[in-house]
Amino acid sequence: MQINPVLVESTVVLAVVLCVHTVVWNQHSWCIIALFIQAFYVQHKWDRLIRSGGAVFQFRPAANSGIVPASMVMPLLGLVLKEKCSASGNVYFERFTMVITVTGMMLALFLSLIALGITRPVPTNTCVIAGMAGSAILYTTKQTLTVSEVIEVLEVLLIFVYLSLIVLYLLPRCFTPGEALLIVGGISLIINQLIKRSLSLAEVKGDPVNYFLPVVVVGSLLLGVFFALLFCFMESETWVSSLFFHMMTAVLGLGILMPWLSLFIGRHPIMWLLDFVTLNDRRLCLLGYWVLLASVATCVVLHQNYQRQSGSKKHQASTVVRKYFHLIVVATYVPGLVYDRQLLHVASVGCLAVFLLLEYVRYFRIRPMGQLLRQLLTLFLDERDSGPLILTHIYLLLGMSLPIWLFPMPCAPKGILPGAGGLVPYAGVLAVGVGDTVASVFGSTMGEIRWPGTKKTMEGTATSVFAQIIAVAMFLIFDGSINLNSTYSWIVGSITLVAMLEAYTSQIDNLLLPLYLFILLLL
Repeated sequence: MQINPVLVESTVVLAVVLCVHTVVWNQHSWCIIALFIQAFYVQHKWDRLIRSGGAVFQFRPAANSGIVPASMVMPLLGLVLKEKCSASGNVYFERFTMVITVTGMMLALFLSLIALGITRPVPTNTCVIAGMAGSAILYTTKQTLTVSEVIEVLEVLLIFVYLSLIVLYLLPRCFTPGEALLIVGGISLIINQLIKRSLSLAEVKGDPVNYFLPVVVVGSLLLGVFFALLFCFMESETWVSSLFFHMMTAVLGLGILMPWLSLFIGRHPIMWLLDFVTLNDRRLCLLGYWVLLASVATCVVLHQNYQRQSGSKKHQASTVVRKYFHLIVVATYVPGLVYDRQLLHVASVGCLAVFLLLEYVRYFRIRPMGQLLRQLLTLFLDERDSGPLILTHIYLLLGMSLPIWLFPMPCAPKGILPGAGGLVPYAGVLAVGVGDTVASVFGSTMGEIRWPGTKKTMEGTATSVFAQIIAVAMFLIFDGSINLNSTYSWIVGSITLVAMLEAYTSQIDNLLLPLYLFILLLL
């Protein structure tokens, strides 16, 4: 009997949705369930459009649309964050999490309507289901959000529409519809929040660490869109174009982003960063350790390229070699999570800025490093890097960092969550650093029994779950702030569900798995 992996993927996502609603049930719960049902129907329309070439844009091949798992992330995330903020009595963030929930549902509904609009003949049954889900979402929005919050949701939706048109046009075959929903939707929310806070500086408060990520994301987006449009009309590989790129990058960073950031933190960002990094000897030791690991990663890249040049046949990095970087990242993040999470937060944002800048240099072939980066990174391409951008390393960084960036610090007493919530910052390390790595290595080297309908093996999934349980035990030993109480069965069940999602999803697992584990551990 042939099993459809898309159906199994949707079943796992439904299990996660039901797990969330066994713990959290409010006025948005029915809307999320209705959203899941319509996303399940619409996903088949998107899949058919992509296979037939009828989609408006070129999406990543050899993958399904991913509408179901992507549509659930933002609504579920807002739902569980609202529960934590409500328990801590933080009314401001409780309202904000409701905006996140409704925004996620509206973005997913909009993406579904696009598929229905370009499908011929018009799918009547699916249109009826989407209409019922949309009516439920609009009614709940009217009942739960204020006028200003509804306007905020519409602003994010407007940014999402225009940003999607730009990104999907300039970067064909880089994303599936679901991945575009996650990435562009998240960026749209960040842009809206940054604009909102910039227009009300008198009310700006909070930890200065939290403002680095929005400014870096918006600055990187502005730089990428500007030069992508500019280099449509001029050659990017000349020395003149390269010099202009470096000059404009410096102008954007020093002339716009630095003053912008200083408005939020009240000091010059470089001076604040120097005081932050040199606060104690532990931070200096961590930075030195991370520089050493970065040097090791660079040596691995250079060594693999040397083997390719000296080999008699075409050399391509194996799965095991690519997972070396996962181990290096685990060795980078675990000490930071145990000893200094704020430093890890700032360092990961800085690393994201460097990765994006280097990718721009490689993509546009900016001299003198562009062509060299193109040669070095081509060795590590896999089937998911089918577009003009190489995003694997950026997705790895995002997967490890998102649980740290999304951690609800204002809703966590003393920065710690009880029970399974203590493992929330470790969700990226568990799902990507440990689980995905062990599943890939053991599955590709020793796996024999495959899950029906997929290339993944049962041995890889089983060892993945076992390795993550061992990792949890190690975190309990080294991190005294974690107190799991009696939540062990919930943790094992959460890890198992996410491992099953890894076995059946064709989306970018480095991006999807940490978010789902984050949601489950936060309950």
